Amino acid sequence: MPKEKATTRKSKKADAGGKKKKDPNAPKRGLSAYMFFANEQREKVREDNPGIKFGEVGKILGEKWKALSEKQRQPYESKAAADKKRYEEEKVAYANAGDEDEEDED
Repeated sequence: MPKEKATTRKSKKADAGGKKKKDPNAPKRGLSAYMFFANEQREKVREDNPGIKFGEVGKILGEKWKALSEKQRQPYESKAAADKKRYEEEKVAYANAGDEDEEDED
């Protein structure tokens, strides 16, 4: 006699309809200090290592980031702080605009 499967997971079909769609007008999250560094250094890493694979670029960038001192990281940290502030302001403005739209519908 085969054992009955005792699954507690919901089927994928049941979950598919419940997920909210992301609003394309929503503000984009702020970048981290590492991402500012990586975006700035990525092309240089590719030039220094022609034919490098995508994953290897990330490894090299990670090693370079770890090797930076606090003083060298400071410009990227300040860019990240400014971008976080921008995101917070845009998020508040977006939330307020959404509240106004709901009031107009009534």
